[in-house]
Amino acid sequence: MKENAFRGIKNRVLQHLARIMPGARTLRVRLHRLRGVQIGEGVWIGYDVILDTSRPHQITIEDRASIGMRVTIIAHFRELQGVKIEQDAFIGPGVIILPNVVVGRGAVVTAGSVVTRSVPPMTVVQGNPAIPIAKCGVAMGDRTTIKEFSRKLRPLTPGVAGAKPGPALQPDAEPGSGELK
Repeated sequence: MKENAFRGIKNRVLQHLARIMPGARTLRVRLHRLRGVQIGEGVWIGYDVILDTSRPHQITIEDRASIGMRVTIIAHFRELQGVKIEQDAFIGPGVIILPNVVVGRGAVVTAGSVVTRSVPPMTVVQGNPAIPIAKCGVAMGDRTTIKEFSRKLRPLTPGVAGAKPGPALQPDAEPGSGELK
């Protein structure tokens, strides 16, 4: 689908303004909504965030999600379409999210990760490509302290910071199979 010239210019101007303006919960959110991004209530969008320039309408960010600074969300590439960030998800700084991905409710994507496939709810992912490393016992929201969040994390693999296997690892799964409960 060819992009309309006026819409293209409008999206790029609003995108540029949203990248540099203050107002992580107010002005930036409004500017991205004007571009066509579907954004819920209480969303936080950091500085220098790029939400697909030509197809912003293919991005959905649900209530209370946080998008860290310098995040890039690419919502389309050939037949792959759309990105959805569900409620209470936390996207760390410098993350890249590729098309055809859903970041589940309460999930956490750590800084600098590249998300190439969907993230289950209440799961922490990390790396390039992003892989699950822990299950969250509580969403990383505004009212959750880092101490409380950290206490309720359950590692998925033994050996992460000396941790023991968490309950999310299936006892009868083959090593390296990646099967989660």
